[in-house]
Amino acid sequence: MRRQMWSVPWVHTVYDLVLALVVAYSTLSYGAYDMPIGFSMAAAVAFRRRWPMTVMAVVSALALVQYRLSVLPEPLASEGAMYDMAVLIAMVTVVSHTEQIWKAYAAGGISVLGIMLVFGGTADVTSEAGRDGLNEALAAAGACVAVWMTSYVLRTRRLYVGVLEERAATAERERAHLAQIAAAEERAEIARELHDVVAHSLAVMIVQADGASYAIVADQDRARTAMQTIAGIGRDALEDMRRIVEVLRGTKGSDAEDDSDRRRVGLAHLEPLVERARVAGLQVELRIEGERQGLSAADELTLFRIAQEGMTNALRHAGPSAQVSVTLRFDDGTAVLEVVDDGAGKLAGSTPVVPGSGGNGLVGMRERVEVHGGRFTAGPRLGPGWQVRVELPVRTAA
Repeated sequence: MRRQMWSVPWVHTVYDLVLALVVAYSTLSYGAYDMPIGFSMAAAVAFRRRWPMTVMAVVSALALVQYRLSVLPEPLASEGAMYDMAVLIAMVTVVSHTEQIWKAYAAGGISVLGIMLVFGGTADVTSEAGRDGLNEALAAAGACVAVWMTSYVLRTRRLYVGVLEERAATAERERAHLAQIAAAEERAEIARELHDVVAHSLAVMIVQADGASYAIVADQDRARTAMQTIAGIGRDALEDMRRIVEVLRGTKGSDAEDDSDRRRVGLAHLEPLVERARVAGLQVELRIEGERQGLSAADELTLFRIAQEGMTNALRHAGPSAQVSVTLRFDDGTAVLEVVDDGAGKLAGSTPVVPGSGGNGLVGMRERVEVHGGRFTAGPRLGPGWQVRVELPVRTAA
């Protein structure tokens, strides 16, 4: 609260005016020639914070004029008057507020030189009175040096506190920025999960529903199998949606977390995924080469989701009669996943893409792979069809 009060501009103005009034009031007890000098110093002190070095030069010049008038055969001004405190006030202002440090040293030197000139400039060191005057000059100069050092310490502390406050503000901004980045990454991850769950499940369900509608009269057993498949896929999709919604709401407890661990998909679920695609009408061939080791749960989830998205895209764009090859290979510390379809024998571009269906799947797959430091490529292959290739680095098990 105190720091906030002193940071208000009008408080500084009032404080400077009070100092100026003090200097002016101390002038009233002196002669007629002192008043113009004292009042001029008071007026200069009122602007000390705006032009610190200029005020220092003005009050120093006025103090020099006062000294010259005081050493005349018939002195016109007092020597060492109270209103000379304006010189110390100006010196403290320069030390506290100037940006160039040499100005602070210059202000201190001018003040000490003025004190020595006033108190000991005419002293005769051979006499007792002269030695007393010199001692007074040294004492006054020592007091001036003490005031300068105190001002310098306060200046250093103020700058240090300013640096600490700036660092704290910077750290706070960085924390807020990192929190925004983390929230954006979390939203992107949830969006990818929603896209994978909804797109794959709905694509298979639509194909099965279309098949069941055609076979419900001619082949009731086949229609019944298709309906059972639709029901199973729907239940799995609802379970995945419930898990994602619990994460969004932040209501997942320990039991739900254990259930989520049991529901976490990985490479062990590739076979059921392929069987489901075969039931939907795709002719899928799955090949796994090499030993599966060193993959984290997140890596397995990434490979599973990309295989799922690749077969979903083949089902949506090539049709249920397409032939799909899913190959997962482990060699040289890298897991390579390839999903290749023949486009049902159609050249790339011969079949228009469904409006609104392109883009999100490929972007999501690319983001998943980049998070794990892998490489992702997707595009049409020579001849009909489409291919997706992913390379993920396999971490060495601890």
